[in-house]
Amino acid sequence: MIHELLDIEAVAANHTGLSRTVLDYVSEMKRNIDRAKEPGFDEASWKQLGSYVAVDAFTRVGPFKDAMDWPQYVAFLTGWAPRRHWECSVRRVTEAGSLVMLELEERSAPDDPAAAANSVSAYEFDDAGKIRQLDVYLQMAPSG
Repeated sequence: MIHELLDIEAVAANHTGLSRTVLDYVSEMKRNIDRAKEPGFDEASWKQLGSYVAVDAFTRVGPFKDAMDWPQYVAFLTGWAPRRHWECSVRRVTEAGSLVMLELEERSAPDDPAAAANSVSAYEFDDAGKIRQLDVYLQMAPSG
């Protein structure tokens, strides 16, 4: 089944709870990636994004099973974001207990449909409503 792609801001307006937190987190991520091209952007620029995260207990596991804690993830994003364009559309948001599954189409080269990747990110929350675990899974066309 193919799901309609929706703008993240429009989807967020129809969600509450942990699902809304995830959508707000991703919207803040997009804003920060856009700001990363401006002079003075550094690791401190991720502070607002960190307000969604249990920074002392956070782990992000990427598509290559690369695990990072919050400071490592911030350092990674700080190096990655200035060199990237990134945007996304929402396929589906599913919430169950302390877990939110977010399905996106992610684009880093908006004029090249072949560069789009489908992602599923699993956001696990602690009792305070902060993200403590983020697992990222990708689906993309083979290169070459």
